Amino acid sequence: MAGAIKAPRRPVDVAVGVLIDTAGRFLLTSRPAGKVYAGYWEFPGGKLEPGETVEHALRRELREELGISIGRVERWKIEMVDYPHALVRLHFCKVFAWNGAIQMREQQAMAWQTLPVEVAPVLPGTLPVLQWFAQERGFAGKTHVA
Repeated sequence: MAGAIKAPRRPVDVAVGVLIDTAGRFLLTSRPAGKVYAGYWEFPGGKLEPGETVEHALRRELREELGISIGRVERWKIEMVDYPHALVRLHFCKVFAWNGAIQMREQQAMAWQTLPVEVAPVLPGTLPVLQWFAQERGFAGKTHVA
């Protein structure tokens, strides 16, 4: 129907782990086959379940996806991204300590990166984080390969 007004979409809350190692590198993982944007690179994490806090969801998701138990979670920034399939509210959290060897439990790939990020393509919701890193680290230039 022409001129019909779409109902606003409710955002999906997602906890996102920005794992940073002692060398200052950050971990990116690829989206597994069968998921929307399969093959795109992003920071690991996942949707909050009913009644979960961001921290609880992040702990659960990183255990499920990467097989690790994380230490202190530092809430960082929140970003809304309007994807064609969903409106997503991304809760980015920095994580500097974890226990266990990182395992790719969803057959995704992983890469420790610095700026500029060398893996591609990068998920649109990940791009703001690269800009935040550039600002924090005084990095000038492109943050990722096009």
